Amino acid sequence: MQICGRRFDTGQPVCVEIAGSTITRVVPQAVDEVDRATWPWLAPGFLDIQVNGYGGQEFSSRELTVEKVGRIVGSFDAFGVTRCCPTVTTESVEVLEHALGTIAAACGHSAHVARRVAGVHLEGPFLSPQDGARGAHPLAHCRRPDWDLFRRLQDAAAGHIRILTVSAEFDESPGLIERVANTGVVVAIGHTSATPDQIRRAADAGARLSTHLGNGSHPSVHRLRNYIWAQLAEDRLMASLIVDGHHLPPDVVKTFIRTKSPERSILVSDMSGQAGQPPGEYRSDFCNIELLPSGKLVVAGQRELLAGAALPIGVGIPNVMRWAGVDLADAVRMATHNPAQLLGVPAGNLDPGDAADLVQFEIIESGNENPDSFELRSTVLGGEVVWGSVWQPAEGNGRPRSFVPPPKLGMSARRFDAVDESARHSA
Repeated sequence: MQICGRRFDTGQPVCVEIAGSTITRVVPQAVDEVDRATWPWLAPGFLDIQVNGYGGQEFSSRELTVEKVGRIVGSFDAFGVTRCCPTVTTESVEVLEHALGTIAAACGHSAHVARRVAGVHLEGPFLSPQDGARGAHPLAHCRRPDWDLFRRLQDAAAGHIRILTVSAEFDESPGLIERVANTGVVVAIGHTSATPDQIRRAADAGARLSTHLGNGSHPSVHRLRNYIWAQLAEDRLMASLIVDGHHLPPDVVKTFIRTKSPERSILVSDMSGQAGQPPGEYRSDFCNIELLPSGKLVVAGQRELLAGAALPIGVGIPNVMRWAGVDLADAVRMATHNPAQLLGVPAGNLDPGDAADLVQFEIIESGNENPDSFELRSTVLGGEVVWGSVWQPAEGNGRPRSFVPPPKLGMSARRFDAVDESARHSA
C-alpha cells in the first residue's frame, strides 16, 4: 500500500510505502510549488486522551456493553483518531466498576478495540464538590481521595486505567497522587478548588497533567492567587486544552499556549456521549442538554453554560494555529506526539519502522477573520484504510480546489468548521 501527502513537519511531498502494519519506505517526491499546494497533509494518527462517548452513549453508564464500546471507539476513525482514552466520569462505584470492566472486556474480546484504546482515563470520582469546579460531575458521587477505592477500580479495569484526574484540594490528595503515580498511572489535576500551594504539593507528589485547563472551574476566582495561574506556572504539568471554539476564547488559548509552551500542551476533544447526534434536546443522567447546530453542547434553555463537547480533536488544529500563532507541525504534535509522550507510547514520525497509523487531511482557509477548517481525507490504521478515500497524486495532483466534493459523513472527506461567535464569551 502507498499513501502520499505533504509531511506535516517539513511540508515535503512524500509517498509512504506500507507493508502489513508498518511503514517500510518514505520516498520524497519532486513536485513544483503550484502542484505542491494541491497535495493533502500527511501526519501520524491522532491520540485523543479524553473521549467520554459518542452517538448517544457515554462510557460512564450502566448501559454500556462490549458491543457499544467497539462501536464508540470505531466511530473515531472518522475523525482521524487512531488511538484514544475512553473516559469514565464520576458516577456511583457500581457504575464505575461496570464501565471499567466492560471497557477492559472489550479490549480483551476484540483486537479492533485493543488497538484503538491507549488506556482508560478515569476522571473522578475524587473531584471538588463545589459548584463550578465540579462542572457536570454529579455532586452525589464526588468523593474524597481514597487509595483503596482506586485500587478497587483499577482491579475492575484489569489494569487499563492510564490517567486519573483528581482534585488537589483535599488533605488526602498528595498521598493518593504519590501512590497512584508510583504505579505508572498518569495523575492529572482537574475539577479543583485547590490553592496555589496545594497545586505545588500535587506536582511535588507526582501530578503531571492539568485536565482541560480553564474548564471545570469556578465562574469567578481571585485575580492573582488561583489554581489556573498556578497550573500555568508549574513546569512539571502538561496541560490538555479543548480548543473547539466553545470552551476557551481565542485570547485565552493564545495565553495558555504561550505560557505553557507548545511542547507541554495537548489537544483533546472531551467529546460527550451526545456527540454525533442531530441538533436538539436530550436527556442525560444529570440534566437536560441541547446540542446546537454549531456543535456547542449546553444545558438546555440557555446558550452559555456548557454541558460537554461535541466536536472532534481535528477542529483544534486550525484553531490553535490561528489563535496561538503556532505552525502546523506544533499543532499536529499537540494531538499526536505530546499525548504519546505523556503516556509513554510511540507516536510515530513517518519514518521506516513506524506503525502505519496515519491521517491525510487538508486545512481549508476561511479567507476572513474566522479560523480555517479541518478536512479529513482518510484514516489509516495498522496499514488498512479504516475511513475515507486515500488521495493519490495520479488522481489529485493539480486538481483545482473547487472540485473537492461537498463534505458529508461517508464521503471521501469530512470537514469541521470552527464555531460560533459565542466562543469569544464562554468560559
